[in-house]
Amino acid sequence: MRQSRASIKINPDPIGKNKINPYLFGHFVEDIRDHMDAMLAYPLSDMDFESIDNTYRGLSGSWRPYTNGKSTRYALEPAAAHHSGHSQMIRVFSSDGGYAGVRQAIAVEQDREGYRMALYARASIEIKYVVAEIADKNSGEVLGSTRIDLDSHNWKHYESRLTVERDCELAEFRVYVPSEHEPWLDHVSTGMLWLDHVSLLPSDSQGIVRKEVMDKTMDLNAGMMRLAGNYISAYHWRQAIGPVYERPCVVNEAWGGWTNKYFGTDEFLTFCRELKVEPLICVNDGSGTPQEAAEWVEYCNGDADTPMGKLRAAHGHAEPYGVKYWEIGNEVWGPWQVGHCSAEEFAERYLRFAQAMKAADPEIVLLACGHTAMEWNKTLLDRAAEQMDYLTLHLYHGYNRFGMNEQTPKDERYKAMVSYPEWTRETLHHLREMFGSDERYAHMKVAVTEYNTMYYPNTMRKGLPNEHTLEAAVANAANLNEFIRNRDLIEIGSFSDLVNGWLGGCIRVGDYFADQFRGKSRGWSGKSLTVYGTPTYYVMQMYANRDIAYVVESHTECGSFQVNSPVSAAPKLDDLPNLDVVACQNANGDKLTIFLVNRSLENTVADVQLGGFAAEGAAQLFELTADDYEAVNSVHTPNSVVPAARELSFADGQVTCEVKAHSVYVLEITR
Repeated sequence: MRQSRASIKINPDPIGKNKINPYLFGHFVEDIRDHMDAMLAYPLSDMDFESIDNTYRGLSGSWRPYTNGKSTRYALEPAAAHHSGHSQMIRVFSSDGGYAGVRQAIAVEQDREGYRMALYARASIEIKYVVAEIADKNSGEVLGSTRIDLDSHNWKHYESRLTVERDCELAEFRVYVPSEHEPWLDHVSTGMLWLDHVSLLPSDSQGIVRKEVMDKTMDLNAGMMRLAGNYISAYHWRQAIGPVYERPCVVNEAWGGWTNKYFGTDEFLTFCRELKVEPLICVNDGSGTPQEAAEWVEYCNGDADTPMGKLRAAHGHAEPYGVKYWEIGNEVWGPWQVGHCSAEEFAERYLRFAQAMKAADPEIVLLACGHTAMEWNKTLLDRAAEQMDYLTLHLYHGYNRFGMNEQTPKDERYKAMVSYPEWTRETLHHLREMFGSDERYAHMKVAVTEYNTMYYPNTMRKGLPNEHTLEAAVANAANLNEFIRNRDLIEIGSFSDLVNGWLGGCIRVGDYFADQFRGKSRGWSGKSLTVYGTPTYYVMQMYANRDIAYVVESHTECGSFQVNSPVSAAPKLDDLPNLDVVACQNANGDKLTIFLVNRSLENTVADVQLGGFAAEGAAQLFELTADDYEAVNSVHTPNSVVPAARELSFADGQVTCEVKAHSVYVLEITR
């Protein structure tokens, strides 16, 4: 591979204005596809028997019969009072002399403290107890078992612990009336068992979040966590508060399936508190109303003597959460969005929502749905600028905008993808001009509440892993550099998504929805519980955990590349610097941090002149690299692309380092 030379000159004095906001390195959760299934710790699905019996007559969704009785009958019946979904009825014939219940395939880890089992059940008086167990499907070995005594003919909540002796990828959970159960006297009669809810939680879960996901998210030092996405435009927050049994099962109108009722407002805000990050909530302005949004604000922020604050306190949260940041409108300009409308209509809608929400809490900060199409923004600002604090952007970058597809030579696609910051810069340039055109707009800031690489047409998952490659990480890192350069304008960023989900969820759980495995059934790899980070995860971790406060001047002399597009691209793309560099200083002025992204396809020796910041010593170099820019992490090789750190000695105020092709670096010098 060829090697070139580059010079980077740092001028640490004076430091730039405008501090870098830690919210710039935020993340984003959405109830989309398997995001919640992957994020939450429950191994069971259809826990409330909410699905219909498409596969087995009389059995809900993922549940299967577990019986050796020739006469056992199953039926879905109405749920218990105030409960959602269905109840599962199992009719047991004593003359069969067998066992009867339901089972579900799951994967489990060793848990000697015991999975926390919750059961909501009732039974005819002849049935005195049921058994719950987890077994190895292949060997039949029972890995853990517990007996639940049913002491009432009426619906009742039961709890137990189910210890598991070892990991098992191909396990089966069962709850059933055992054959050893004492038979009832009339041998032609039947006993009936009804189940309304069954759930398991591992003992190490963080609330209801998977421990490994919580640990990885903690390491991201996110700053801010956004609750939003397409689903929010048809989401009614009151359906996911209070006792979980009583929360309704609601269709996810944006993405299909069921909206996750277990991760509601209180669970999200508890998640944020445990992570020590600022929450950002997007309200439903699609099928929702200004009053509903205002009540959500009051539920989160109102004192316990307000109507919604009293409701929150009744649910066990007496103190207000103090949610400061609220977003009105998620991609309202898109025809796929519930509540899609024109800019004029949205401006009027925004004002109604803003007025109602500010009446509930005058101290909140409001974000309004912006667009890369400047006509939308101009209309919105003209009508509502005084009532908004931030304009939002969603900046997804894909090679479709270049007229490219999977048939385009991959090196040309690579160059197009790593031009991400140039596109962001172009959009921000137009916004700067707009904000500067009228004093009414002078206070406006930008929140990029969704961004990522988008390998269209791979959004339909064509079996390509692009969204999780080192290439994607290089593009996202260069884009983060552009965010930092524009820290006076951009104060909030939300990487899309946090876990699995739609595009490139930076934390990956299991082997089901990741692009390179789509189409295979869950658990095919034998590693369905593996939790790992993508290369972009490590970019986000490297950036967010640096001690930075201000940008300082830097000048880079290096080679360049161009993007050869068959269509007219918006930014000028014929002389792009190989190295994308931004330099920062911490608040104390004793640490210099240089973010250096080598976008080129050649190794480069970079001479970094420190401009008097330090004369000699040892620098820390963090490196994210691989031999191939299409390298990925997977359940098989979760650590193929991970950062490495090493020390570099330097003298005469200059650090020399080799930066490999298509790689991301962070150089730290402390004086």
